[in-house]
Amino acid sequence: MPGTFNIQRVLVAPLDWGLGHATRCIPIIDALNKQGFKVFIAAEGAQRALLEKEFPELTMLPLKGYRVRYSRKMSWLPFKLLAQLPGLLQTIAREHRWLEQVVETHAIDLVIADNRYGLYSNRVPCVFMTHQLRIKAPYNWLESLIQKINYHYIERFKTCWVPDDASENNIGGSLSHPRKLPRIPVHYIGLLTRFEAAQTEHRYDRCILLSGPEPQRSLLEQQILPGLTALGGETLLLRGKPGNDEKLAPINGVRIENHLSTTALQAAILQSDVIICRSGYTTIMELMVLQKKSILIPTPGQTEQEYLAGLLKEKQYAYSEKQTDFRLPDALRASAAFPYQWPVLHRFCEKDLPDLLKTAL
Repeated sequence: MPGTFNIQRVLVAPLDWGLGHATRCIPIIDALNKQGFKVFIAAEGAQRALLEKEFPELTMLPLKGYRVRYSRKMSWLPFKLLAQLPGLLQTIAREHRWLEQVVETHAIDLVIADNRYGLYSNRVPCVFMTHQLRIKAPYNWLESLIQKINYHYIERFKTCWVPDDASENNIGGSLSHPRKLPRIPVHYIGLLTRFEAAQTEHRYDRCILLSGPEPQRSLLEQQILPGLTALGGETLLLRGKPGNDEKLAPINGVRIENHLSTTALQAAILQSDVIICRSGYTTIMELMVLQKKSILIPTPGQTEQEYLAGLLKEKQYAYSEKQTDFRLPDALRASAAFPYQWPVLHRFCEKDLPDLLKTAL
């Protein structure tokens, strides 16, 4: 296949906000790898640790992340993000210079950038992958400003891949299907997930998946831990900390893991009655494909997650509650009575790769 497109060497670079961007790149990387392309991965920290476990044979290139810092208080988050904007723009400029060097040093033929705004080049085709063509903000003036900046950078790329279904059954709503699109080709490539639906035995009454940026990951963990012992049954708590050996004190009836491989995580989700997790977009894609009942808890202040949690609850794809109101026993009772339904959605698979690559050339 590489010879068909005159492409041999592909760079894939996920954003460093939580693990979702890294995990949703796994199907793309896997398809490229199986089709004989030489794949390079650019990442650092937890994202690099995760992808190294999945693809130990691939070349990892160090690329500094955006390292966005989140606020403990929801009301301060928009202002904290705004204060970091100058630094983010500097990071984008720096990663653009980094890419120009890497293209020459490693003879890169194609770049796939998952929300990495600086990874564009006039020397090789560059794809921008995002589910956020419209970025939600708490104020209209701020949303308008962010939209202009967003498209300003997206339009420097050759094409844009959106990991969502093109139909009305989509899971991104106005995030992925805004009224106005960028002035470059936009392609809806289907859901990106490393998981496959399968029949399996029941093992857990509930599976709790912690994820996302600090300090909110730890704050939710601290909120959930005290109530676990009173639940009864079997619980799996996955802390979302790859590459971390820190251990929590044992809790009766609770299996605690810092991280699981893709295969083990898929099995654990399939073996669980209900999944309690953040309303991150990648997690939602995985739950839709596996058709699992879920309780979504949006990260406070993250307008995207708050929007998605509300949208999916309205569509009856998932049940959701705010973190400030969250009580696990109450949420489990509400979930048991919720009328879940799952849409039929297209998902990306290896056979889609040739047509997808054509859009980038």
